[in-house]
Amino acid sequence: MSQIEERQPRGMYFEDFEIGKTIVTSRRTVTLTDIVNFACLSGDHNAPHVDHEFCKTQPYGEPIAHGPLVLAIVGGLQCLSGINDGTIIAMTGLDNWRMHLPVKSGDTIHALITPVEKKLTSSGTKGIVTCERIVKNQRGEMVHSMTISNMYKCRPVAVAG
Repeated sequence: MSQIEERQPRGMYFEDFEIGKTIVTSRRTVTLTDIVNFACLSGDHNAPHVDHEFCKTQPYGEPIAHGPLVLAIVGGLQCLSGINDGTIIAMTGLDNWRMHLPVKSGDTIHALITPVEKKLTSSGTKGIVTCERIVKNQRGEMVHSMTISNMYKCRPVAVAG
């Protein structure tokens, strides 16, 4: 009978986050298919996202990505960075979320995640890491900004044997 191997987390523990040390994610291009699929998934079929003729009358000129779609993509980019792998427990808050510029089909976005505060929980086995998360497009323009708080595991204490 084979023994099941225990999976070791690759993510960052609470102690690993350094205040002020920015983590840069990989990039991802937003497509019109993403926008249409998100409209179907969310039920948000508002004109700025799905009505090409309406969009032609607006300054942005074409359908734009839903704010929550950009938020979801950036959450995925953070996950793909590996920092959450096996160490994140939960998202605990999202504050000061702002959309600065529209994200359009063909825009390539990435995030800069900078820890600004850390707080150990009363259990001492986990902690809250609050980060400023800036989303930029391929031109280096800030398109979204937010403060996000996530709960992470603390490093396991080595047991003296």
